[in-house]
Amino acid sequence: TRKNNVVTPKQEMVIDWGGSATGNVNAMTKVSTLLTNVHTGLPPPVADPLQTSLAEGDYHYYYYGCDGQDDRGWGCGYRTIQTMASWLGYNVKPRIENKPPPSIPEIQQALVSMMDKPSSFLGSKEWIGTFEASLVLSYFYDVPCRLVHVRSGGELEQIAIEELHQHFGKRGCPVMMGGDRDNSSKGVLGVCTGGAGSYLLIVDPHYYGGQLERGEAQRRGWAAWKRLASFNQSSFYNLCLPQTGRKPT
Repeated sequence: TRKNNVVTPKQEMVIDWGGSATGNVNAMTKVSTLLTNVHTGLPPPVADPLQTSLAEGDYHYYYYGCDGQDDRGWGCGYRTIQTMASWLGYNVKPRIENKPPPSIPEIQQALVSMMDKPSSFLGSKEWIGTFEASLVLSYFYDVPCRLVHVRSGGELEQIAIEELHQHFGKRGCPVMMGGDRDNSSKGVLGVCTGGAGSYLLIVDPHYYGGQLERGEAQRRGWAAWKRLASFNQSSFYNLCLPQTGRKPT
């Protein structure tokens, strides 16, 4: 929410997980609430940015084990999809308003139903990337996605930055990012360009543990501005940009 042009954090939201997790559920990591807008309050990465574009609208921060399912090492793509899906549920109206994000088993079942994966994929620990994210968001939310391929981290500035500025300016929706050598899925919630280069606002799903406070998440780097030079310069990157309508007001 905004007051006098200052963004104030929303309260955490209570989650009804239902039967979303499969296998052994870890009560130590399963949380009853998820952080809303985990990046809120982060200062800009440079003092006088030339251009800053941010996601707009509420979302939940999903991460390893938050529903009690231990998906460390393979579940980051699923968690990033859930973060994006939570934004769609809040901000795309009226068609999918309040539609909860799909669970990991539901995502796997959808990919099998679409014949993208074999039946052996169900219950597996196989990771998924931006292509699967585009299928899942279309399947559950009827939202098409645009995939942008960047051949190396060294080309992010030339290829991805203007694309992201335009996306956030027009649609306001979180973006999924992943690669090959850097195969850790991550959410992109903003882009900031300064005189010496650009930064991406990353929401990282690789946290694993109990209830997390917003300040702690930011101090530990789970929500942080990352300079482009910090990305793997020899890894290719793919971006999944949901093609929603105009950004929420």
